[in-house]
Amino acid sequence: LRIQSSKFVLGLPFEGIAIGGSMGKTKKEMYKILDWIIKIVKDDERPIHLLGIGWIDDIFEAVERGIDTFDCVEMTRIARHGELYISPQQGGNIKNKFRISIRKSIFSKDNKKIDRKCDCYTCKNYKRKNLHLMYRKKDKKYARLATIHNIHFMLSLMKKIRDSIKSEKFKELKEKWLNHSQSS
Repeated sequence: LRIQSSKFVLGLPFEGIAIGGSMGKTKKEMYKILDWIIKIVKDDERPIHLLGIGWIDDIFEAVERGIDTFDCVEMTRIARHGELYISPQQGGNIKNKFRISIRKSIFSKDNKKIDRKCDCYTCKNYKRKNLHLMYRKKDKKYARLATIHNIHFMLSLMKKIRDSIKSEKFKELKEKWLNHSQSS
């Protein structure tokens, strides 16, 4: 049905092609489904959009397969629940989903930025200990600051991905993020 649907959508005058719905029960199944669809739509000039996928490793895998754009609530949802993105240089990896949990008491005295490479408003103005305390006190400002960080982090990563594609260094960037982080 996905193959049939993909062929049908190619015949319609949309400005882009969206892929969504159930993508299987595992990442392996999702990548297999994407591979089926991409074989059909890859020669079309329109951008390909993947709905609801937002984990960093999935973004790298999807970009490598030909996906152009994404949307997902992941960044804002995890922010509200105390999860903040960090780069591999800060200890982010596939196992911890490139995140720290600011809820943990280890951050109550942590004077570091969320991620030292990040230049978002939150990282410029708040330390991990401040965010930990706000989260614990259920301060409404916490959710806004965490969301600012996570969205900025993801936008910065997407810029790095675009730049790496333009400079033909995508595989190196993917390796830096996914393989470096597996050994962390």
